[in-house]
Order: sequence, then structure tokens, then C-alpha cells
Amino acid sequence: MNHTSSDDSLTSEFHHRALEFQTRRHFLQRCTTELGALWLGAQSRMFSAAADPNLAAPPRDPSHPLAPRPPHFPARAKRVIWLHMAGSPSQLELFEHKPALSKLDGQDCPQSLLEGKRFAFIRGTPKLMGGVHPFHQEKKTGIWVSDRLPHLEQVFDRMCVIHSMTTDQFNHAPAQLLMHTGSPNFGGACAGAWTTYGLGSESENLPGFIVLLSGGRMVDAGKSVWNSGFLPAVHQGVQCRSAGEPVLYLANPPGMDRPLRGAVVNAINALNRQTHAQVGDPETLARIAQYEMAFRMQASASDAFDIGQEPPEAHAHYGTEPGRESFANNCLLARRLVERGVRFVQLFDWGWDSHGGGESEGLKEGFVRKCQSVDRPAAALIQDLQRRGLLDDTLVIWGGEFGRTPMRENRGGKQSVFAGRDHHPAAFTMWMAGGGIKPGFEYGRTDDIGYDIVENPVPVQDFHATILHQLGLDHMKLSHPVPGGLQQRLTPVTKPAKVLRGILS
Repeated sequence: MNHTSSDDSLTSEFHHRALEFQTRRHFLQRCTTELGALWLGAQSRMFSAAADPNLAAPPRDPSHPLAPRPPHFPARAKRVIWLHMAGSPSQLELFEHKPALSKLDGQDCPQSLLEGKRFAFIRGTPKLMGGVHPFHQEKKTGIWVSDRLPHLEQVFDRMCVIHSMTTDQFNHAPAQLLMHTGSPNFGGACAGAWTTYGLGSESENLPGFIVLLSGGRMVDAGKSVWNSGFLPAVHQGVQCRSAGEPVLYLANPPGMDRPLRGAVVNAINALNRQTHAQVGDPETLARIAQYEMAFRMQASASDAFDIGQEPPEAHAHYGTEPGRESFANNCLLARRLVERGVRFVQLFDWGWDSHGGGESEGLKEGFVRKCQSVDRPAAALIQDLQRRGLLDDTLVIWGGEFGRTPMRENRGGKQSVFAGRDHHPAAFTMWMAGGGIKPGFEYGRTDDIGYDIVENPVPVQDFHATILHQLGLDHMKLSHPVPGGLQQRLTPVTKPAKVLRGILS
């Protein structure tokens, strides 16, 4: 019996089904035109590798996208803990001691500082406002600090305070996107995703990139600040919780035990592997890896996120409250996670938008409570990492998305009874510790009232280049192709960023 026509029909149907899954990216990758350009690109990569063998990283294993990968060059940091204060804390109440501004308190802001400038809420002529909390010099380093950070003051000898951060975004969501993805627009890959893309993860049973939230609200830019963008989806941050189940729906539903769950995962992944063999979509491999990771996490995540295992002195040190969502709990979790090989831990703490529009936004009221909530645990994290021998190769970052104005906010031209400051992208303060960063050091300087930078400006792009450099990654070489042939990076393609050599130890 002749089955040829039937077989041809099935073959034709199979090809048509496969084509349904094809994307423009697949077409561009497989088309036979532009071979000359492809050949030149290949030769360019070969030349780069020959010029610097350290940049010739081994090919990626698509079936194990988070497998550890060697850095481009010897790294000072193996992992990152980034503490982002969403809403942006006032540098003038914490790190920027400006006696000249205090002398000008209550005077009209000079028009020269207002002309041609855009502010989020300031209208007309606002009043200058000195720092509302007293400052003093920390004894070991001589760094000026306000009385709002008594615990962090104890670890200033391990920190580098950067006074000259600058951005070009003055609204929260675009500024947060720029701070974490290198672009104020949605769709980019964040620093955590780039880190696991470049280095993989040392943990087999936990995600390489974990996100923890506190403060009671989502950040303004939403989950886009921990998105993988155009990178494979397996590199996006996994949002976990410090109270309740670490990950929603991680536990088995009623009627399903672990062996049955394993059988279901194996069956689904067998189908996914067939689909990948037919279609070749790399996202299918990412889906397989995520299913397998979720299954392994059932056993490991509960242990990693159980801060109740910590001794009483650890809870006293951090100020933790097991069972509740808090920044303190998240700091302790961050230490437990990096101990277990997680490559990048991102903490977002909402509530730092001190406009003075109400009691919770007042620099003498709500701001004080926010300082109290982060001061002890952030200091404890640095001390704990050092005590365990982890600080030298763990890069800790603290800061917001922009700064606050030297002028008192006058929303709609009216001054609130609560002291507050508007958004200020031109100059703000962040600090880094560990991971080969120069300790007990200050970098950059602003003018006498903290309005403009007068020494060593640090654009966000240079900050990113420095983070990658400490991880052993060349920001110019860490790239990923997107449709259209462009090579995307965390740092700008059109304007090269530079590593901040002056803050490296």
C-alpha cells in the first residue's frame, strides 16, 4: 500500500505548524541574505577574541541558561545586593552637610537657579531650606553624616559615599527605569538580568536573581525594573516575599504530592522539548528551565526564606520581625540568599518621596520613621557580611533614583506646613560597600547649597559600567542581539560610559 501522498500531507502540515511559531527573529537568523554582513560580524568577533582572549567566553548552553560562566577578566565581586530606596531619600538630610544653605534658610531662591529648569511640583519662587537634622563628622573617616543614621555611621569605614550622582529624569518611573535598566523607557533589561546573563548563577535550587519588596507598595515603574527585556526570560528577577509563602503558588495544591508534581513537570517539559526540537524557539528552553527551577525551589526556598532559623542575636542585630513584611527581614534574607549562591538580590523599599504634602511625607515626621526602618538593618547587613567573610566579594549598593532640591517644595505655589523637598535629578548621593570599592571614602562634590555638581559627576551609565566592571564584565562586550541586528547593552550604545576608577580599591 502506498503511503507517499499521506506522508507528504503530514509533512506539509508539520512544516506549516512549525512556521506558525516562527518569529521575525527566527527569519532574520535563518535567511540567506546579508551573508556578507554576517561574515564581517563573525570576523569582528574573532578579531576581538584574538586581541583579548579573556573576552572570548565559552558558548552558552541553552539547556542550562543559568549555569555559572567565567567573567571577562578577574572579578572583585561575585554577587550584588542592591538596596533601592524608592521615592528617593533627601541627601541634604543624610549625607550632604551644607552650612551655607542653612544660613540662607527661608530666603527666596535666586532666579538663576530656576530659569530654564523643570521641576515636578515647584512653581513660582520657592524658599531655600537648610537641612532639618543636625550633622556631625564620623570619627574614623571624617565623613559628615546626620543624626538620622546612627547605625550606618558605624560602618562608614567600609563605605564609599558618592555625592555626585546625576540623572536626566525627574519623575519616579522613568528615573527608576534609567537607574536599573539604563533607559527611561519600558522594555530594557535590568542590571540584575544582565548580571545573570553574563555570569549565570552559583545556585542550582534558587533563582539567580531575586527581588524583595517592603514599604507596603509597588515601586512606581512596576515590575519593569526587574525585567529581562530582550534577554531570555529566565534572567528576569523573581519576586519573593519575606512573609508567607516565599513565592505565590509554590506549594502543592490539595491532592497533589511532590512525586506527582514531579511527574507533571517531567511530562510538561517532555512536550516542551519536542516543541523546541520542531520550532527552535529559545524561549521554550527558558520555560523548561523555569519549570525545573520551580520544582527544585519547593524544597530549597522554604529553608532559605525561613529566617526563624536564625539565632536570637541575629534578630536583635537586624531588628527583624519574622512573619511580617519588612526591610529588616529582607536584609537578613539577602544575606541568607547570597550565602546560598544567588547572584543578584534586589531590595526595593517604598516610601521615600518626601514632598511635605502630608505628615507621612514630612522631613521631620515620615522621613524620620523611614530612616529608623532602614538604618539598623542596612548596617547589620554590612557587618554580617564582613563577619562571614562575604563582604570582600559582595557589592552592596544603596540609594534612590534621584535627589531632593535645596528649595522647600511649594506645590502649586503654596508652602505646606510640613517641610519637604521636590525631585532633583541634577545631584544626589548613593553609597557602595564591599566588592573592591574603596572603603571610608567620599567621591564627588556639589556646590555650597547642593544644587549642582562641581567635581566628578557620575551619570547613571558610568555607575552601571562600574558595577559590571567589579563583577569582571566589560560593559562594552556584554551585549545581546535584538531584531534588526543591533547589539543591546546595559550601558549606552551611542555614548560610551566609563568605569569610575577613582572609587576602586
